Amino acid sequence: LENAAIERSKAVDSAVLGKYNLWRRENENVNSDSTVRLMRDQIIMSKVYVSIAKSKNKLDLQQELQIRLKEIQQALGESTADSGLPHSASEKIKEMGKVLSKAREQLFDCELVTGKLRAMLQTSEEQVRRLKKQSMFLSQLAAKTIPYSIHCLSLRLTIQYYLLPQEKRKFPRSENLENPNLYHYALFSDNVLAASVVVNSTIMNAKDPSKHVFHLVTNKLNFGAMNMWFLLNPPGNATIHVENVDEFKWLNSSYSPVLRQLETASMKEYYFKADHPTVSGSSNLKYRNPKYLSMLNHLRFYLPQVYPKLDKILFLDDDIVVQKDLTGLWSVDLHGKVNGAVETCGQSFHRFDKYLNFSNHHISRNFDPNACGWAYGMNMFDLKVWKKKDITGIYHKWQNMLGTLPPGLITFYGLTHPLEKSWHVLGLGYNPSVHKKEIEHAAVIHYNGNMKPWLDLAMTKYRRYWTKYVKYDHHYLRSCNLS
Repeated sequence: LENAAIERSKAVDSAVLGKYNLWRRENENVNSDSTVRLMRDQIIMSKVYVSIAKSKNKLDLQQELQIRLKEIQQALGESTADSGLPHSASEKIKEMGKVLSKAREQLFDCELVTGKLRAMLQTSEEQVRRLKKQSMFLSQLAAKTIPYSIHCLSLRLTIQYYLLPQEKRKFPRSENLENPNLYHYALFSDNVLAASVVVNSTIMNAKDPSKHVFHLVTNKLNFGAMNMWFLLNPPGNATIHVENVDEFKWLNSSYSPVLRQLETASMKEYYFKADHPTVSGSSNLKYRNPKYLSMLNHLRFYLPQVYPKLDKILFLDDDIVVQKDLTGLWSVDLHGKVNGAVETCGQSFHRFDKYLNFSNHHISRNFDPNACGWAYGMNMFDLKVWKKKDITGIYHKWQNMLGTLPPGLITFYGLTHPLEKSWHVLGLGYNPSVHKKEIEHAAVIHYNGNMKPWLDLAMTKYRRYWTKYVKYDHHYLRSCNLS
C-alpha cells in the first residue's frame, strides 16, 4: 500500500496545477460524476490553504481563497451527481483552479499540507463517529415509539368497544379454543395493526381457515381495541380469542422471578433513563427497550400455563407476515424436542458465544460456545414434552441464577429441533440484502430489527410484503391517516 501511494503521488506532481483529484482513477470515466468529485476536492484543498495563508499572514490570498471557496460551495450545493450542477459550475471550477495554483506556488509545503489534511481527516472521522452514535440513538428511539396513527387507531377502537353492550362483545366458535385437533396459534401483542396483519396473512394463505384458532393476548390498555378490531374484521371461518395479560392472576412476582426483577426500581431506571451508566456491552440500546418490562414479552415461557388443554401451539411474533399455508408444521416430527425453530448461525455468526458471557462459570460449565442459535418469531412448541421436561422450571432456575437475557437460548438448549430454513426467513427489519427469491419462497418472513414495516424507518423494498395484508378500506384506518 505504501509503495502504491508513492507511485500515485508521482502522478500528482506532474499533474496540471489546480486539479487535485487525479489520484482517483475512476474520475477519468465520463460517467462517474467527476465534476462533483473535483469540486469536493477543491473545497478540501482550499480549506487547507486558507489555514496556511492565515498562519503565514498572507491575508490577501486568504481572502481570495475564502471568496472562491464560498462560490464553489454554493455552486455544489446538495448535488451528488454532475447532472444536478448549475451551468455556472464549470466557470467556478476554473476560477478556483487559478487561485489554488497561486496558493500552491506561494504556500506549498509538503509536510505542512500533509499535517493539515491529517488534522481535517481526524476531525471528519470524529464527526462521523458522533453522527453515527446520534443516528443509532435516534433510530432506536423511533423503533420504541408507537406512531401517532396507530395510537389513534387504538383509541378510536377502544372507545367503540366499551360502547358495545356485553352480548355483542363475544366472538363465535368459542368451543374450538380447547380442541387439540385444530391448529392453534399464540400471538402476544400490544399493536392492533401488526396483530391484524399476522392473523389476516395466516388466514388468506390457509387451505382451510375453519381449522385455525388464534389465541391473542394483549395488555389492558389495548384489550378493548384488539377485541373491537376483530369484531369489526372477523377472520372468516377461523376462531379468535383475545385475553388481557393483566388478568392472569397466577402470573405474579411470587411465582415468576422475571416479574420480580421487572418490578425493581433499578430495572425500570435502566430501561427508561437514557443516561444511565452501563458496563461491558450492556450499553447496547436495543437491549434497553422498555418493551422488555412488559409481561407480554415474557409470556412465551408460560405457554402450558396459559393453554393447559393444548398439545401443540405455533408461537408467532407480531412483526411477521405469513405467506403460505402453515399446517405442515403440525406434522413435523420434533424428535422428542420441545421447540421447532429455524437455526440462525452461519459460520461463526449467531452462535452461543455471541450471546452469552462465557466468563461466567455457570455459562461455561453448561453450554457449548459453538452451539447454534435459533430464531424466535415462529416456533412450534410441543406442550406435552414441555410439561414433561418442566421447561418453565428451567427458565425460572436460570432467571434466578443469572437474571439476564437471552433466556430463550438457555432454556431450550439441547431441546430445539431445526426446521427447514424456508419456513422462516429473517432480517427484513435490518438487513437490506435479503434476496428477493428467498423472501418469496418463505412461508413466514420476519421484520426483526428496528425497521418495522409500520414505521417510517421501514425499508421501502420490503414494506409491500406487509402492506398487502392491511385492510386499508377500513374507515378507522382512513380517519387515523393510515391509508
